[in-house]
Amino acid sequence: MQQNKPIQRIAMLSTHGYFDPVPQLGQTDTGGQVVYVLELAKAMASKGYKVDIYTRWFDQSRRQIDPVPDQPDVRVIRIPAGEWEFIPKEYIYDVLPELSQNMISFIREQGLDYDLFHGHYVDAGIVTLDVARAFDKPAYFTPHSLGAWKKDQMGGDPEEMEKKFNFKKRIDEEMRIFKSVNALTLTSQVQHEKLKELYDYDADHIEIIPPGVNIHTYHMPTEEEKRQATDLPDKYIFCLSRIDTNKGHDLLLHAFDLVRKEIDDIHLVIGGGSPNPKAREKSVFDKMKQIISDKDIDRVHIIGYVPDEKLVQYYQQAEMFVLPSLFEPFGMTSQEAMACGKPVVASKFGGIRNTITHEKNGMLVNPEDPQEFAEGILKILRDEKYRDQLGQEANRLIVQEYSWEAMADRFINLYQNYYNNS
Repeated sequence: MQQNKPIQRIAMLSTHGYFDPVPQLGQTDTGGQVVYVLELAKAMASKGYKVDIYTRWFDQSRRQIDPVPDQPDVRVIRIPAGEWEFIPKEYIYDVLPELSQNMISFIREQGLDYDLFHGHYVDAGIVTLDVARAFDKPAYFTPHSLGAWKKDQMGGDPEEMEKKFNFKKRIDEEMRIFKSVNALTLTSQVQHEKLKELYDYDADHIEIIPPGVNIHTYHMPTEEEKRQATDLPDKYIFCLSRIDTNKGHDLLLHAFDLVRKEIDDIHLVIGGGSPNPKAREKSVFDKMKQIISDKDIDRVHIIGYVPDEKLVQYYQQAEMFVLPSLFEPFGMTSQEAMACGKPVVASKFGGIRNTITHEKNGMLVNPEDPQEFAEGILKILRDEKYRDQLGQEANRLIVQEYSWEAMADRFINLYQNYYNNS
């Protein structure tokens, strides 16, 4: 395999979930990873590269080739495989061989010539290996999360968890991908530690590149933006994520139960989820509502899907942002909130601990300890000057070190450095 021309055209793969040029976040299996891949692709396009993002085509109402608005060098391309129906990421493995073959055929029929293939998450990693091999091109991989880490953190009845999450298949395939690609990127130092601990794996072709932030969209509020009315309470804590069992909403509610007894005008706003929730999301919503009812918690607002046009304002006008999930590999929403000048209270066990410096630009807590979680929130709420100081430090860090343009440069260097490493 020889690189005899500069890298010009890149194929990224993100095969599960609903991947649209304008992401419809909150739908099943459709969250931060979609934003990550789109923003990285757009940042690369701004530097002169052409990027196609391949995903599975399961909805005939969507176009096969779907350009990203205002980005002529970025396209979403959908490849059919299996029945015309959504498949959750835990059970998508059976259609991946067909997806690989159909993608290879599409690339040949269209006369496309990619310099490299970059897979995101385990299912796309499997397809990436197949397609890169067919064209004798380099393969790169970003797992986004690690199956063994998720399994380790979630606990539960082993048989039930295996049936629900298909961990063995995922972990076996992850190991195969790690060993086969030209280079592998992880989002945080803690993810690298978990790779060594839970997979007994380390290698020279691993680099840590965290997610970036669109600092043009997410920014400190102007005086005018601060005065704009929202449809939310005047004083609120904001949480935004996919609605799933591993996102820690129950832990947050237990902590907020303590917070609201200390501060009588603070509200909790929980956003996220599909415009049309499916059974898995509905069960999480039901659990939240049960906790609220059992503890008779007031001032909680479960608002569901948050449209793009409201998102920045919701971040900017919150008192703080909370990320209650125990094992979040990174948590892109937390970076977006930081870019908007908001302190973040997050798990000290997750990947965000390598970005947040405790009590300098945010708070790191154990979400499973309601008292510790609540105290972190209360310390910020009780001191406006301290809250502003944390927010300013959070914004400064994101602007200086975490823009998507900076991350695009790091990925291009990665591609070039490992191009012949196979």
